Amino acid sequence: MATTVFSTQLLEFKGGCIRCEGATKEQSLIVGPEPVVIGRDSACHLVVEGTGISSMHAEFVATSRGVRLRDLGSKNGTWVGDLRVTEATLTASTSFWIGRTEMLFEVRKAEKIELPDIEQFGPLYGTSAPMRDLFRRLQKGASTDLTVLVQGETGTGKELVAQAVHSASERREGPFVIVDCGAIAPTLAEATLFGHEAGAFTGATSTRMSPFLEANGGTIFLDELGELPLEVQPKLLRALAERRVKAVGSNTYKPFDARVIAATRRDLESAVNAGTFRSDLYFRLAQVRASVPPLRQRVEDVPGLIKHVLEQHGAKGAWRRVNRSTLERLLRYDWPGNVRELRNAVAVALALSEEGEPLDIAGALGLKALKGKAIEATAVRAYHDAKRDALTHFERAYFKQLHDATNGNVAEISRRTGLQRTHVRKYLRMHGFRAPRQA
Repeated sequence: MATTVFSTQLLEFKGGCIRCEGATKEQSLIVGPEPVVIGRDSACHLVVEGTGISSMHAEFVATSRGVRLRDLGSKNGTWVGDLRVTEATLTASTSFWIGRTEMLFEVRKAEKIELPDIEQFGPLYGTSAPMRDLFRRLQKGASTDLTVLVQGETGTGKELVAQAVHSASERREGPFVIVDCGAIAPTLAEATLFGHEAGAFTGATSTRMSPFLEANGGTIFLDELGELPLEVQPKLLRALAERRVKAVGSNTYKPFDARVIAATRRDLESAVNAGTFRSDLYFRLAQVRASVPPLRQRVEDVPGLIKHVLEQHGAKGAWRRVNRSTLERLLRYDWPGNVRELRNAVAVALALSEEGEPLDIAGALGLKALKGKAIEATAVRAYHDAKRDALTHFERAYFKQLHDATNGNVAEISRRTGLQRTHVRKYLRMHGFRAPRQA
């Protein structure tokens, strides 16, 4: 009998220990590969009472490079020495300050985590270490009924993460119900989430069942949860805690049996400190946290993703038409629209190319091939300067083409690029195009 041998995939997390200096009792926290939060809120992993400390002040997570420290939009900041930091990587024992409280960081022995030897988890694809680590977290969480909070930029595939978790769970035969919180009018948020009786309010001509009840036996996915109005958040928290909902206009609570997955592109930790998102709801949702890395942080996945998308389009053999020049341009690109942008570019290139012609995915993104002399000229300059100039040149050409084709319609440019409208407006202003029409 043949034996299948899988190579061992290991990721070394360089962790540490955080101690609270000057506390009345010894407080410490081990930092590993799972994110931990310190702050004033009682639900934080390390609760620190002191002057100038925010509810959720800072987050720590062990990475292969060291412990990543991230300030969570605190009012009084996080300081390492004389520097106020928004994000830093700690590689040696040191002290830092949150508000007016000094904390000590001590380096500990690195922890090696075995990564799954797979390149797909449901509809998700990736062979890079960040994606394999994400697959590891999702595999562990999928077999439970814990609530999952998926965070990531627009276009990274947060809905695909939710689908993958549902498909890998024991609830896979049940319904998968999606609620787009970003599309709910604030005045209708409660009725949309919990249902309503006929005549409960103006326009309620019929009874509507709560999506929590529709998801019984399955999973409910609350997409863009960060857009939910503050006044509805306590009612959602109560529903999650009690596992029951009451429709608007009704006096009866109905129990539900559904796994809850939420997703957002917003920084919810900063929203908690800003008072626009409840900390107790955050911790209720974040029993399992899944952060989807942007494509620019895993560009080694780009060739495999192209193959994966071509296969989904039934054109697996088209990979042979992707030449080296195209791949080089794609690997230098920053992918502001993430995987969604790559999927769109592959689809456009496939639709516009003739059989046997090179598949110009870079051209579909507006990326021009660099001439040999141009490459030689930039190679003698500082890397970041050359990259910034090349990116600026691309951005101007890319958005000029879109601006001319859409007459400055922000909504249409947003649809074509997969970027948020605020980002589209920023790029248009940055490169000197006329003020776009409001859309």
